[in-house]
Order: sequence, then structure tokens, then C-alpha cells
Amino acid sequence: MNLFRSLLFWIILALAGALVAQLLAQDPGEVIVNFSDWSYRKSLSYTLLLLIVAVMAIWVAWRVLSAPFVILRRRRKKAARMRLIDGLEAVHQGHWSRGEKLLDDAARDREVATVARIGAAHAASGRGDLQASRRHLAPLLEQHAAAHAVASAELALAEARPADALAALDAPAAQPLPPRGLALRADALVALGRAGDAYGLLGALRQQQALPAARLEALEARWAEAGLREAADANVLADRWEALPKPLRSDAAAVAAYAERAAALRWEDAAARSVEQALDARWNDELARLYGRLPIGRIDERLGHAERWLQAHPASPGLLLSLARLHRSKGQWSQAEAYLHRALAQGGNAEAWEELGHGFAQAGEDTRARQCYQNALRVARGEAPVDIPGRDLKQKIYDQAAIEERDEHGLPRLRE
Repeated sequence: MNLFRSLLFWIILALAGALVAQLLAQDPGEVIVNFSDWSYRKSLSYTLLLLIVAVMAIWVAWRVLSAPFVILRRRRKKAARMRLIDGLEAVHQGHWSRGEKLLDDAARDREVATVARIGAAHAASGRGDLQASRRHLAPLLEQHAAAHAVASAELALAEARPADALAALDAPAAQPLPPRGLALRADALVALGRAGDAYGLLGALRQQQALPAARLEALEARWAEAGLREAADANVLADRWEALPKPLRSDAAAVAAYAERAAALRWEDAAARSVEQALDARWNDELARLYGRLPIGRIDERLGHAERWLQAHPASPGLLLSLARLHRSKGQWSQAEAYLHRALAQGGNAEAWEELGHGFAQAGEDTRARQCYQNALRVARGEAPVDIPGRDLKQKIYDQAAIEERDEHGLPRLRE
């Protein structure tokens, strides 16, 4: 591109010279200059030629005189770039002090000063000197506010100071934030317990391609769940739930977060309905377990839904556990105990043993309750539970059936 511009310049200059020569050939003209006792009288063509020669002579003299300074400046820039390269490599390898010194020296060159100061700040942070890190970044605040904000936020988040990171990124001079700044701002918001606000940045993050698409998809689900759990009141919770895309409103983690938060806010109908709709759309054993654990009423209605689901999912440990909890809530311990034994036979975890212990304790059977609690601890540690004395033949048949047969998902299957 430079060669093309140079060639174009000389062509235009030659055409202009030819035009001037043609004009002078028709009428050479005359230049007369009088100054005090001195007089100059020459033709226009001669005067122009003399001026051209004088300008060229001045240009050549200037180039010759400035050559040493140009060479010195080029050497200085080359040395600064070498210090920058060596300093960044030293920081990458963990030679904090050496890298900081090299980068601090390289920052004297204006062209590489921004990169050098950021690298020096990271080196100072690497050796634990927060004050030195801030000192390296301070000169960037006026002319490179966005770079200063991003570097300050990176260091603050690395040192578990999300409030400082957010303050740096929200500075008016740093706006609009570059893609890296948006990603850091989202991380700071999440660290401060404001995942709902971070979820609102997803559109800008996608538009600026600040993160890979797969990473954004995972973060969307994570921030949606956290944002629902952080909702301060029912209105905020409802707004965030309605703002979720349809696939997320059937995601097990998001549904569980919404249902638990709605239950905590005494929004019982919404809590139960969200789980019911999600399970009708796509079965999930964890949601089925949550359905019976929700601290809400509607016992008879939930029992009706759970018994209907049991026809399609008779080997679901989570659903059996929920049925047991709901029956125990109604004071129907015999039915609850039967469902708990079935849940344990179908691979129920420590939660089922704990619920069985609660039931025995409520029924006044303290010895069996303690044994159930001990089994819950054993199962939680990955150990095998011990048999509980007094279990009837039907319960032992359930256990044996679970050992002998498993379903297509690898879970124990109950033989009816």
C-alpha cells in the first residue's frame, strides 16, 4: 500500500511539473524583487527552479542532521519492545520481580506504555504488592480509562474484591465497556450476589461475543437459577421467571430454584404448579423428590398428582420418598413407611433413611430411629447400610428384588 501511494504521488508531481513547464514555455514571465539597495530580476522559470533546488537542499540537510536522532529513537523503541517481550514472558513464567522491572522500563515508550503498565500491574499483584499494582495502573486512568478499568477489575476479582472490581468498571470514564469489561462486570455481580443483574447482561455479552457460545449457554442456566434464589420479593421472582426462555422454565435446576423461593415467599400455588408442569413435560427424579419436600400445604392435591405419576414411574425413588413425606404429613405413618421401604429398595439415598428415622422417632420407636439415622450417615459416606431388626418379610422381598433386577437406566427395579 505504501508503494502504491508513493508511485501515485510521483505521477501526480510529474504531471504537475509538465503542466507548469508548458505554461512557462508559452509565457516564462519575470520575477522582480526589490529590497532596500538589493534588487533581484530573473525569469519565473529560473526562479522556480532555484526554489526547488533550495527546498531540496534544505530537505537533504535536515535528513542528514536528524539522522543520528532518528537512529537513536529507533534503537530506543526497539529496546523498549524487547523489554516488553521479555517482561511479558517473565510474568507468564512467574518471575514477578524481573518481569515487573522490565515492563516498568518498557512503559517509558509511549507506544507500548499501556500494555507494559498492565503487565507490570499483574506482576506486582503476583508478588502480593497491591499498592505497586495500583501505582502501575494509575497513569492509564486519564487517557486509557477502559483499559484501566478492565485491568483493575481483573486484579480485584483475583484478590476476591468484587465490590472494587464493580466500582472500577462502573466508572463513567470507562464507558462504554469493551467485551472483556462486560464479562468481568458479570462476574463481579455474581460474586456480589446479584446474579439476576448479571443475567441481564447476557444480550450484550452475546452481541459482542465476549464469551464462547457454549460458555454463555452454561452461564445462562447458572445465573438464571441463582437469580431466582436471590429474588427479594414475589414480584421480582415472577418477573425473573417470566423473563426466562421456555427451555429454561423446564430446566430442573431453574424449576427447583423457583419453587423453593416461591415456597419461602408463601407463594404456594406457584411453587407447586411449577414443579407439576415441569414433571408433566419431562420427568426428573430430583424434582419429584423436591415435590414432597416443599414447605407448603396442598397435601391432598399433591398426593393426587404423586399417585398419578406413580403409575408411570413406579420405580422412582424420589417420587416414593415424596409420597412417604406427604402421607407422614397427614399422620398416615403406615402408608409412609411402606413407601419409604419401597424407596430404599429402589436405590433411595441417605435422605430416605433419614425420613424413615423421622417417622420411627415420631412413632416412638427410638431404637429403630437411631439405626435409620446411622444408616443415613453410612450411605452418605458410601458405606452399605445395616439391616434393621423387625423388618417384615414383605420389606425384605423388596430389598432382594432391588438387588436382583435393575431397569434400563441402571436403577434398581421393583418387582410387583
